[in-house]
Amino acid sequence: MPNIKPISDLRNYGEVLRDVTVGEPVFLTRNGRGRYAIMDIRDYERSKAILRLMNELEKGRRSGEEKGYRTLEEIEAHFRERSGHEE
Repeated sequence: MPNIKPISDLRNYGEVLRDVTVGEPVFLTRNGRGRYAIMDIRDYERSKAILRLMNELEKGRRSGEEKGYRTLEEIEAHFRERSGHEE
């Protein structure tokens, strides 16, 4: 169940911060509506990494649609060439 608190609870911010754990953010409301989320730095970094990955995957999808997709053999040859190994 989400941990939801009114923003006025920040007057005792130490207690609010104690409730923030990995995978368990605290959501703050203002005038009864969700307004802010306080999360553990590990969750924040993970979220940023996921967004970067999703953006790169989207670039790859668009590239495949615009320029055509490569076959598995083409990809394997590309990486063999880059590593200096020929089979």
